[in-house]
Amino acid sequence: MPARAGVIFVPDDRGLGVAGSAKRIDFGRAPRGVVPVMTREMGAFRALPLNGCPAGVARHLAWGDLILTFTAERFVGWRKGTARAGRTCA
Repeated sequence: MPARAGVIFVPDDRGLGVAGSAKRIDFGRAPRGVVPVMTREMGAFRALPLNGCPAGVARHLAWGDLILTFTAERFVGWRKGTARAGRTCA
């Protein structure tokens, strides 16, 4: 699925903000509420191996250089380049 143009996600200590908007995707949200939105806006994700992930992390997904981590029930962390917040994989 190709990415839509115009949406810019801004990672921060609470999760992801949407540039120019009050909308957010905060830590704690269910994967079923995060993954479809990210895929719609950023295109298809790449599933990454769980090597180096903390206990409980069930999914490690990348959209370009933005990598999100999830437990089975929650969005718990992001990494982009050397910046990171929440629970992330090494």
